Amino acid sequence: MKMRIVLASQSPRRKQLLAYIVDDFDIAAADIDETPYKNELPIDYVTRLAKSKAVKVQELGNIDDIVIGSDTAVVCDNEILGKPVDLNDSLQILQKLSGRTHQVMTSFCIIKNQQVVTEVVTTDVLFKTLTDDEIIRYWQTQEPVDKAGSYAIQGIGGKFVTRISGSVSAVIGLPLVELEHALQEILDQ
Repeated sequence: MKMRIVLASQSPRRKQLLAYIVDDFDIAAADIDETPYKNELPIDYVTRLAKSKAVKVQELGNIDDIVIGSDTAVVCDNEILGKPVDLNDSLQILQKLSGRTHQVMTSFCIIKNQQVVTEVVTTDVLFKTLTDDEIIRYWQTQEPVDKAGSYAIQGIGGKFVTRISGSVSAVIGLPLVELEHALQEILDQ
């Protein structure tokens, strides 16, 4: 049986990014509970979710598959800022990010047989100062609706970013440099 690479995500952004470094891969949904544990640190949260997604998909597939799970969290003052539930939630999240630097943590987990490789890439993102009117207009585009931190750097939300220090691809959903390196190490074994 041929070894497959499987992305444990239905995110169109992760699919697009992985296609930059892997020619042929499958996609499998990894439906897991993404609720943070009480007092869970953001780095532990993204690591746990990436691994949980990869494990779940591997359990449903072939043990020889290489499975990649990933998760991204937007973090400000050590608080995980999830996806907004409504306009008021989006206002609160984006007001918190306004004029400040926050972190985007993206973890990936690669599983092949019993081998597990995880890594977290943290990127600092500085936002310009936002007005409530800008946030409301942004919400009306529907872009922030399903985005951690209520914005998409690769979309309209990119106009709020004045500086980034780290991996742009990690902010979008997959840290390509680190992932490609880790995948190559696994494939070389």
